Amino acid sequence: MAADKARGTKATAKRLQPIGRAAEGGMFVRRRRPVGIVDIGSNSVRLVVYDGLTRTPIPLFNEKAVCALGSGLQQSGRLNPEGVEMALASVERFVHLARAMEVDRLDVLATAAARDAADGPEFIRRLEERCGVKVCLLSGEEEARNAALGVLCSIPDADGMVADLGGGSLELVVVENHRCGTFSSMPLGVLRLQDQSGGDRARAVAIIDEHLAGLDWLGQGRGRCLYAVGGAWRTIARILIEQMNYPLHVLDNFTLSAPDALSLLDLMSRQSRKSLEKIPGVSKRRLATLPVAAMILERLVQVIQPSQLVFSVYGMREGQFFQNLPGPVRDEDPLISACADLALAAGRFTEHARELMDWMSPLFPNESAPLQRLRLAACLLGDIFWSEHPDYRAEQGLLKVLRLPFMGLSHTDRAALALAVYYRYTSSDDHPMAAQARLLLDDERVRRVRVIGNALRLGHTLSGGAPGLLARTRLKMTPERLLLEVPTGHPVYSGDASARRFEKLAAVLGLANSSIVVVE
Repeated sequence: MAADKARGTKATAKRLQPIGRAAEGGMFVRRRRPVGIVDIGSNSVRLVVYDGLTRTPIPLFNEKAVCALGSGLQQSGRLNPEGVEMALASVERFVHLARAMEVDRLDVLATAAARDAADGPEFIRRLEERCGVKVCLLSGEEEARNAALGVLCSIPDADGMVADLGGGSLELVVVENHRCGTFSSMPLGVLRLQDQSGGDRARAVAIIDEHLAGLDWLGQGRGRCLYAVGGAWRTIARILIEQMNYPLHVLDNFTLSAPDALSLLDLMSRQSRKSLEKIPGVSKRRLATLPVAAMILERLVQVIQPSQLVFSVYGMREGQFFQNLPGPVRDEDPLISACADLALAAGRFTEHARELMDWMSPLFPNESAPLQRLRLAACLLGDIFWSEHPDYRAEQGLLKVLRLPFMGLSHTDRAALALAVYYRYTSSDDHPMAAQARLLLDDERVRRVRVIGNALRLGHTLSGGAPGLLARTRLKMTPERLLLEVPTGHPVYSGDASARRFEKLAAVLGLANSSIVVVE
C-alpha cells in the first residue's frame, strides 16, 4: 500500500516547499505558475486552471459551457452545428482567460464527439486557427487511460474498474497495483444512447448489453470496486446523498454496496422528468439524461458484480494533470502532501508535526499503516487553525477538514480526521456536524480520534509548538496507567493547563490511575 512507503515521516519537514503566495517586499506574489486544461467533450466544454503542478490538483478557476457537440451524432454522423459555434466561442474565451492568468502550459483536449464525427477534423482545424492553439484529439485508449489515471491520482491504491461516462462515450479500465490494465472505449455516452434508443428503456438496455457482451474481461472487476466517473454520475451521487439523508455531503469517494446501488439506481432510472424536476439542486440541463445515466451504471453493476460502487470526482482532466507531474511528485501520498502544504501555508510550527507523531506513538501500540498515515495527517493539520478566533477553532477545523478537496480519503477516514482536529481544540460534543461525522464511525474509531485530539492538545500546551521541547518529555502507557515524564527543574513543563489536559487524555484512555512524573 501507499501508506506502507513511510510517506510523510522524517522527510516530511524537509520536503515542504513554498506554496501559494508568499510575502516579498510587503506584497503577496505567486511562487508557482498555474497550468490549464480545456476539455472539449461531447456535452460540455470546460476550462480548469490548477494552482501549479503539485500533488493535489487545486482548481483556481473552473468554468464549463454546455454545447452538446455530440447531440444528434448517432443519426447524422456529424457534430451538432449549433454546438460547434458555441464550442468555438467557448474555447476562444477559455484560451484568452488562461493566457491572462499566465498559465505555464495549456492542454486543449478533444474527446469522443470530435473523434467520431465526420466533420471532426474540420472542427479541430477551425479551433486551432481561431484560437491559436494545438488541439490534442485523444484516442479512445488515451481517453480511457486519462480517466483511470484521474482515479489513481486521487486513490493510488484503487483496485477494480474505472467507468467514465461522457456525452459520447463510455470508457472502462481495469486498475490495480497503481497501474492501468485492460480497457475499452464504447459509443455509450448519455447523449448518444438517448438518441439511439429514442427514450425507450428496453431498447437502451439492449444496446448497453450488446456492447458489454463483447468484453470477456469484465469479470476482472467482480468482487472489487467500481469507480464511477463523469458529470452525470456525479449528479446522481449528489441526489442519492440528499435523498438518503447521508451524514457527509461530499461527492468524492461516496460509496455504496452493490445491492444498495442496484436498488437506488433502478429507482432513479425509472423516474420521469417531472419527478426529477422536484429534486432540489439538479441542473435542468442534466434532467433529460439522468435516467439514461442511471440505467448505464445499473447495468454495469449487474454485469461486473463489484463489491462496492465508488463515485469519484476525479477523472480525465485530473489524469492529464497527473501525467504532467514530475515523477517524484507523482509518487507522493496525496493526503500527506496536501496536509503538509496546508501546514506550511499556515506559517507556524510546521516541523512540530513529526515530533507530535513520535511523542504520542506509545498511545497506539500495534497501529496499522493506514491508521498511522491518518494520525500523521492529523498531526500536520493540528495547528493550522491557530489564526481563527479561539471560540471557533474547533468548528472551523471540523468543517474545513470535512469539506476540503483532500484526495485519498474514504468518507470514514475523512470523518475520523475531521473529528481528530475538532477534539484537538475542544472536548465538547455539541456541534451538530460532529454528531453527523460520528455516525460514520464505530465506537472504537470514535475513541481513537478522541485520543488523537486530546494528545495533540496536550502536546501543543506542553511545548507551545516550539521545536525540541516536546521531545524532552515522554508518554508511557500500561494497561493500568498513563505516565507523562517531564525533566526536572524546567519551568516550561509546569502549569495547570498542562496538568488539566493530561488528566483529560488519561480519562479518554480510561486510565484513571495516571500521573505526571518529574525525572532527572
